[in-house]
Amino acid sequence: MPSPQDNTAGSLGRGAAAAAFVLVALIWGSTWLVIRQQISAEPAAWAIAFRFALACPCLFLLAWWRGDRLTLSRAGARLAVLVGATQFCGNFQFVYRAEQHLTSGLVAVLYALLMVPNALASRIFLGVRQGPRFLAGSLVALVGIALLLLHEYRLAPPDAGVIAGLMLTLAGLLCASAANVLQASDAARREPLTTLIAWAMLAGVCADAAIAVASDGLPRLAGGAGFWAGTAYLALAGSVVTFPLYFALIRRLGAGRAAYNGVAVPVIAMGLSTLFEAYRWSTLAGWGAGIALAGLVLALSGGP
Repeated sequence: MPSPQDNTAGSLGRGAAAAAFVLVALIWGSTWLVIRQQISAEPAAWAIAFRFALACPCLFLLAWWRGDRLTLSRAGARLAVLVGATQFCGNFQFVYRAEQHLTSGLVAVLYALLMVPNALASRIFLGVRQGPRFLAGSLVALVGIALLLLHEYRLAPPDAGVIAGLMLTLAGLLCASAANVLQASDAARREPLTTLIAWAMLAGVCADAAIAVASDGLPRLAGGAGFWAGTAYLALAGSVVTFPLYFALIRRLGAGRAAYNGVAVPVIAMGLSTLFEAYRWSTLAGWGAGIALAGLVLALSGGP
């Protein structure tokens, strides 16, 4: 059960949880396309560092405005470093680079499978069991993902890096899953949610900046107004608004079921990819998307 300090998760009732699911899906469904635009203007590592450098102080201000304490226990500080390294560094470093090889919609579809490693890791490390429909739905979803990947591979030239994009996406997926499960732990529940995210993001942005300097040198600040508008959207809507809501869902529902918001995210992302990236649908891609989403819905329909 959440501790008395865990007021964000504890106050998230059924209606609020449903609203949080919808809002997170809508925002994150659009961020995939914005990320694609960001990495065309600046090196990926610096685009990530700029995003979280803007979002981090806003999260501390949000925690202060909510009346949360702004410090963490020693165990909470260690946890923040781990979440920062996995969620706000490893996850995004891999994802931004994956979008250099795959369309944003396809990366979003792959990320819809976050529920699978989340549920497995929750079972192993937290003892959380899933209902019998979960395995069946996950297997169906994997068939759909395989069809989408086959479609992407057929469209891409041999040197387009589809396999590299797939590997980068899966690495990011595992990083995100590790952070999700850490947020569902008892140690995380003892810390104020927004404060923990803020300190984790601070740790993450320090690592992101170090990687950016090592890989690309000092920032060139070559991006125009569109780049900085996108950075603001990713920082404020895509990070400050969504991460507290999503991690509150994790604490309330568990890491496996909270990731079910990914059912809607790829629908939004692939729709935008079709409009703005000229994503080319085929019968194979249509069947793949339909089967993948049907599998995810089947898994969602099962009990916890």
